[in-house]
Amino acid sequence: MIRRLLPRSLMGQMMLAVAVALLAAQTIGAVLAYRAGAERREAALLHSAAFRLLMTARDDDQDRREERRPRERDADARRERGPNGAPRRDGGGGFRLERRAAAPLQVGDKTDAEAARELRRILADQDFAAADVVVLRREIARDEITRRRIDRQQRMLAAQHEQSPTQVVLAAVQMPDRSGWVVARALVPPGERAIVMSLLLQTLFIYIVLVGAIALILRRITRPLAELTERLERFAETRSPEGQIAPQGPGDVRRLIVAHNAMEARIAALLDEKDVMLGAIGHDLKTPLAALRVRIESVEDDAERAKMAATIEDITRSLDDILSLARVGRPSDPLEKSEISALVASVVEEYEDMGEPVELLDTQRVVLPLRATWLRRGLRNLIDNALRYGQRARVSLVRETRQVVIWIEDDGPGIAEADLERMLEPFSRGDPSRNSSTGGAGLGLTLARAIAEQHGGALTLANRRGADGEVMGLVATLSLPLT
Repeated sequence: MIRRLLPRSLMGQMMLAVAVALLAAQTIGAVLAYRAGAERREAALLHSAAFRLLMTARDDDQDRREERRPRERDADARRERGPNGAPRRDGGGGFRLERRAAAPLQVGDKTDAEAARELRRILADQDFAAADVVVLRREIARDEITRRRIDRQQRMLAAQHEQSPTQVVLAAVQMPDRSGWVVARALVPPGERAIVMSLLLQTLFIYIVLVGAIALILRRITRPLAELTERLERFAETRSPEGQIAPQGPGDVRRLIVAHNAMEARIAALLDEKDVMLGAIGHDLKTPLAALRVRIESVEDDAERAKMAATIEDITRSLDDILSLARVGRPSDPLEKSEISALVASVVEEYEDMGEPVELLDTQRVVLPLRATWLRRGLRNLIDNALRYGQRARVSLVRETRQVVIWIEDDGPGIAEADLERMLEPFSRGDPSRNSSTGGAGLGLTLARAIAEQHGGALTLANRRGADGEVMGLVATLSLPLT
């Protein structure tokens, strides 16, 4: 099923390969960029939390070591409160540092051990030996302090068309003397969607530029190849050198077209030479045969004269078959729409008028573009073959989905399965004798097959078997495509 969906053309397969490779590269790049961005955000949050915790911890240490003067205490109090007397938020993310007696853990929280180790290292680099460190992420809906703060900021975020954060990072440090915990909060920036959209837009842009450029290059290559293929198909039908395509495309493709045109011209010249030679042979042979046919009339023995006349007729018939087989590949008459069932019926009537046991069975009316003269010749050869080896012939015509099928069956002994294909080759005969009743050059089936192929069809042979599997005759199937 998947193989049927894959493109069959060179351009389609190349475009699919480029698209898959580009998608894989962009996917790997997106994963790496996302991980790097997440690590940068995590590091920024930890450094911000560490800075705030260090500032608070050092202030607490200093307060414990010194007895402050009243003026200093009043200044500190003013710094802790804003102009309206409310508690002042610190400069990191808009959250106050929370002081607690215990770690800020709730049911369902999962601590980040790696982040905690990194925060401990940062604090240790600043000569702050925390007794314990806890880092965790919590949904904003589960953190009361953050939820109240976000509720107050929702109007501002909506006015700025910003995406609301959904998580908050809690970094808690237990003081070295284990006197309590200091908790810093920082909102996790909602940057994942922006990164994904950026990567998608980048991928789309690369696809448009890269795939577009490759499509133009492939089109320059595949267009002359497609025209060359069509030219080959026309030449196979007509064998005429007319209508050759001009060299175009890249250098390699141009050389291919030039070589093909030269090959076509050479083949056409050889075919012309063959036709001239066969015409000369046919003329040179038929003239003495006609003279010989007149001379044997002087033979007094009737039996001997009849044998000689039959031999001359056999030679003439074989010569006609050879010349017809040579010309069938290059027909001079055009295709004309014909009613094929009427054509088959007229051929059968010819044999009925001569008293031959030929029977016309079921037929259907079908109009096809045909070379009627050639098709008549092919049908006669098949019927003659059935009469020669099977004593009788039955002809039927059926229209199928995509083709018209003509069956000619006989009641003869059939052909060995291994010899069915060989019988369609030139000069192959099932009966080794060459007498007048079963003689011939073995070109009848070959010519019939060539005529079928000339019309885009095919000729096949098969043994007709009874219910018990016994061979009851031969069936020749001539199929022609519906166009």
